[in-house]
Amino acid sequence: MGIEKKLGIDHIYVVHPPFGYEWHEQRLQKILGEKLGFDYEFFEQNGIVLNETEYSRMIAQYFTPDIREILPTGILDCTLRHILFYERMIERGDRFALILENDPCPMRNFPDMLAKITTEAENLPAGIFISLENTTLKFPRRKDVRRGQYLYKADFGRCAGAYILDFAAAQNIVNHLQKHRCNKVIDHWHNDMAGAGVFSIYWAHPSCVEQGSHNGRTQRGAISTKRAGILRRISWLLQKFYKQYLLRII
Repeated sequence: MGIEKKLGIDHIYVVHPPFGYEWHEQRLQKILGEKLGFDYEFFEQNGIVLNETEYSRMIAQYFTPDIREILPTGILDCTLRHILFYERMIERGDRFALILENDPCPMRNFPDMLAKITTEAENLPAGIFISLENTTLKFPRRKDVRRGQYLYKADFGRCAGAYILDFAAAQNIVNHLQKHRCNKVIDHWHNDMAGAGVFSIYWAHPSCVEQGSHNGRTQRGAISTKRAGILRRISWLLQKFYKQYLLRII
């Protein structure tokens, strides 16, 4: 058993293609499994893979008919796997689940922040989406930050690379899908649903995860076309310093 349950997380789900990204799997095992002591799972593992018929049925069930004209195959596949994990959360009765895309770079404060976040989230109304990442380099206003407070209400998410969802939010999303099929990439769809009152978005602060496809630490994957490298890494660090510290003072 991993330590995630001691931190208030019932399960950790990783959005990951079934083929072609073995180097991501090795990295995840090293960081999440060996270093942090987490148990985590992919939707398809232990030889279980969605067949073409089942996959096509799910696309037709959850997405608008024109979705293949809107989203490239890799992004569509990624968005579907987020949705399938919401269903798995409901099946298992997860109070809180951590959902990651396959390029997470947990910060040093990650386990400690998970415990603080889930403790604070217990006192919030059910139906919450908690953004853990800093991918968009958006942060709560400095004047709004309070000592001992880790969750801040927001109108939109910060991408979908690392977030906590509670059971009610997962249930609300699946119910919403019955009448309003998905027509966008997952993070934009999250924002639309938050605007429609399907769930409430909170930003964790300080953020505790970065996406490797954005901060220059990992190579491009199924979605990102950006390459890892020292120039991207320097660019990311400069932008982060400016937006997290200097810009919030102005």
